Amino acid sequence: MTRRLRIFPLIAPGFLLVAVCLAAVFAADKPPVETDSKVEIVPRAKRSDAKPDIPRGDIRVQSTLVLIPVTVTDPLNRFVTGLERENFRLFEDKSEQKVTHFASEDAPLSIGVVFDISGSMGSKLERSRQAVSQFFKTANPEDEFFLVEFNDRPEMVVDFTTHLEEIQNRLTFTQSRGRTALLDAIYMALNTMKKAKNPRKALLIISDGGDNSSRYTESEVKGRVREADVQIYAIGIFEPIASRGRTPEEMSGPSLLSEVAEQTGGRHFPVDNLNELPDVAAKIGVELRNQYILGYTPSNLERDGKYRKVQVKLVQPRGLPPLRASWRLGYYAPTQ
Repeated sequence: MTRRLRIFPLIAPGFLLVAVCLAAVFAADKPPVETDSKVEIVPRAKRSDAKPDIPRGDIRVQSTLVLIPVTVTDPLNRFVTGLERENFRLFEDKSEQKVTHFASEDAPLSIGVVFDISGSMGSKLERSRQAVSQFFKTANPEDEFFLVEFNDRPEMVVDFTTHLEEIQNRLTFTQSRGRTALLDAIYMALNTMKKAKNPRKALLIISDGGDNSSRYTESEVKGRVREADVQIYAIGIFEPIASRGRTPEEMSGPSLLSEVAEQTGGRHFPVDNLNELPDVAAKIGVELRNQYILGYTPSNLERDGKYRKVQVKLVQPRGLPPLRASWRLGYYAPTQ
């Protein structure tokens, strides 16, 4: 029987098609992708009450098992599901590792929304609220969320909750004022994640510029990001480069958000058209639901607490255009 690869469109004209494939795939006895693999668009399957017996999808070391979430997209930036274990090669510090666990899962998430309410966000607040609303439409009942708002300083507005209306109600009355303490807000959100109930954790940052009011430095926050087991996705709402209104902080904003997000296996989406905000936010929600989980036992068993670099390479299936993988770039080995 022909195995089918599935590609999910991200945005359909006039409406949003949220397509998330639920599957728990262990490929030890499955055939590789065949040369006549077909591409198709499928609706999101309904969740089953029975939970599959698969590894939890966060990156961590537990009894020598390391789990790496990986997102695969095609040249049109659509998510590709249906790949098998044989389509992935995984390296730690340039040494190839044997993938012993493989799954594609839509597991519960703990998510922090980091929302910019600085003075420059005034005309952008309404679309930003709509973006959060669209992002929530991809949520599962088991997900939990919190809300951090920031201007001169960050504030925990809504702690972990499964009631999304609490966050949306608070955002309704948000007003913009003050400067931008983006780095402090990220640091607060990462510390809040220590209380997360779900193993998979992510941040959604919505901001229109760089930082001009934080106590923490960029290097301190980047170090904290590398230590944390949290994927970071960012929507940067920036003025066009030629715009006279673009401040020095906004000029540095895209590179800051990109470096922070890509280190974690997440992504940064720069936006200059406010009308695109809701669709981009929903796209991030879909991405979090379409990830492969690669598990391996490191050949380096030293418990030295050092940072290990991880690299994922795709074995290109025949009949498909070049695919791209995104993954967390590394982890800290345990110390005991």
